[in-house]
Amino acid sequence: MNVGLVTIGEFASFNIAIIVYFLGVRLNKAVPVLNRYNIPEPVSGGLLVATLALIYYLVTGSEIGFSLQARDFLLLYFFTAIGLNARFSDLAKGGKPLLILLVLTVGYMFVQNGIGTGIALAMGLPVGFGLLGGTISLVGGHGTAIAWGPTLAGEYGVSGAVEIGAATATLGLIAASLLGGPVADVLINRRGGKPSKFAQDETPVIGLEHEDQSTAVVTHTELMRSLLWLNIAIGMGAGLKESLSVGVGLDLPLFVVCLFCGILLSNSLPLVFTKMTWPARSRSLAVISELALGIFLTMSLMSLQLWTIAGLAGPMLIILVAQVVGAGLFIIYVLFPVMGRDYEAAVLGAGFAGFALGATPTAIANMTAVTKQYGAAARAFLILPLVSAFFVDLTNAAIIWLFLGG
Repeated sequence: MNVGLVTIGEFASFNIAIIVYFLGVRLNKAVPVLNRYNIPEPVSGGLLVATLALIYYLVTGSEIGFSLQARDFLLLYFFTAIGLNARFSDLAKGGKPLLILLVLTVGYMFVQNGIGTGIALAMGLPVGFGLLGGTISLVGGHGTAIAWGPTLAGEYGVSGAVEIGAATATLGLIAASLLGGPVADVLINRRGGKPSKFAQDETPVIGLEHEDQSTAVVTHTELMRSLLWLNIAIGMGAGLKESLSVGVGLDLPLFVVCLFCGILLSNSLPLVFTKMTWPARSRSLAVISELALGIFLTMSLMSLQLWTIAGLAGPMLIILVAQVVGAGLFIIYVLFPVMGRDYEAAVLGAGFAGFALGATPTAIANMTAVTKQYGAAARAFLILPLVSAFFVDLTNAAIIWLFLGG
């Protein structure tokens, strides 16, 4: 076999992602179990393409790579839209649930690392190996795994830590995409988390429900208005991020800063300019959010290099299976009851599965798939990104150091 790399350009990658998204839509219609368990269309199509790329690699020895610059910008659109849709009244209502979710998340991070390190030590492996199967690669994702890899390899005796961490994060992302929907189904249909009539009637904050699209009218003026304010908020976010980084040394993810700028704009300008038509919770903004999230997640899933998973050692696969089971049990028996045993708690359960094993966009995609079928859950979409994309990053490093012995 001739080992090589086939790189697909930016324009082609973007349009392939759109095709793959529609492929996922067709798959979900052709295989009813996918819709039944709320598997997002980008996951269905993206994993199929990733599997085909794996087969191509096994046959030819060549890797297929996609250019993903557009994906990162779509992430900004998506989270900025969450900010524009947020109201301080929602934030006030979400204050207590936000705090509860934060406490549950931090507690679960200890549980996740406890599972990983416990199994690793039982097998005679270093603590660092267990942490790679814990919050470093799962809650932390690819970036955290790559960042911690050299330290674990050089100082804590975990050979191949970078490669193991990246492969673990990849498999975790797949598990996160597939676990959220079935967990939500259990919570909604077997645990009493059915939506109220209000949730079913409410306009979705993110995404559009399954409906006859011929009745959904969005004008070009509305789309341009929504795009303009999204771009203004993103521009403000970029400037604020730079100021925070240079001025106080606080380096926040750009999409988190853009989310906050969206919240700031949406809760100030409409109060001053009362006659202004504001895009918050409009169908046009929902369309842009759906497009951004759909293509972002499609590009993320179809670009997974599944052949890297083959390098995972047997002990790590055992840890990952335990983590999936642990996440499901935690959501059903701890998070759902504590968060209120209602529909919002069920949607949060789907989202929690997404970021506990994968990433925040996966969490939002899981929740979107559920709300398309059952109805809106505005509070869940507001509080989960704040916890998963902001507070978790601040606490994860401290928890990792604690498990490593400081």
